[in-house]
Amino acid sequence: MPSPDLAAHAPVVLDGGLGTSLEHRGHDLSSSMWSARLLLEHPDEVRAVHEAFFAAGARVAISASYQASFEGFASVGLDRRETEALLRRSVELAAAARDDACEGWVAASVGPYGAMLADGSEYRGDYALDRAGLREWHAPRLAVLAEAGVDLLALETIPSRAEALALLDLLRGSGVAAWLSFTVHDGALRTGESLTEAFAEAASVDEIVAVGINCSHPSEVLGAIAAARAVTDKPVVVYPNSGEEWDAKNRTWVGEPGFPPALVERWLEAGASLVGGCCRVGADEIAGLAAIVGRSRPA
Repeated sequence: MPSPDLAAHAPVVLDGGLGTSLEHRGHDLSSSMWSARLLLEHPDEVRAVHEAFFAAGARVAISASYQASFEGFASVGLDRRETEALLRRSVELAAAARDDACEGWVAASVGPYGAMLADGSEYRGDYALDRAGLREWHAPRLAVLAEAGVDLLALETIPSRAEALALLDLLRGSGVAAWLSFTVHDGALRTGESLTEAFAEAASVDEIVAVGINCSHPSEVLGAIAAARAVTDKPVVVYPNSGEEWDAKNRTWVGEPGFPPALVERWLEAGASLVGGCCRVGADEIAGLAAIVGRSRPA
């Protein structure tokens, strides 16, 4: 697929938390399938959320495939062919909303192995699988999404070097454009490994068109931008959570929501090229962020 020229359009506004928005529309996402279940049961609602984000000013829709997996759909009785169709549907729904908006891109979400486990391990990276095992697990889903007509892949919420390297192995030489964003804590990967080194490894792959972080506390963003800028000139993508923290044991969010405009302005000044929100960030918050990005663009 041709690589989108993200730098030429920077700063670019991403969408927000798909799952959060679906919950606000009255859907119960407490199952292990999370928002992926609605690809099967209520695809119209998934499209409606994408449309709301575009209306709010987003220019990139991230598909509802984060927690979609062959194992997950098999657990509710779907075979491989049916799962592949739902993965493609996730892209089709985002693309339909983008086409209605008449501009923008679709990024197919490739979530971490831990998202399938639904035990919070994507925030620890303590998997039983090694690099080779993670490569084998990711390969079939990544292939389906890459061939579904997307503009690029969003390899997101990656907690460890092993999982990042597994994904980079699959991308290298493929010609499939992607961004790679990590989930971080205290300036490092969730495994404690170096974020700067992880960015350097990712940026060395031609298919990676941007690096950054998501599903992390807003306070992590400035440090991540600096770490990325120290090793690459590629665009930096940041879409943190609202500021609340996920309590996996009790399956709830705790803490104070929201990131103030002054903080977003600092992200842009520091060199963020793509900005948006992850968990607990809805269309209203994206509209506010889009207004800030609009003010930051040269007249």
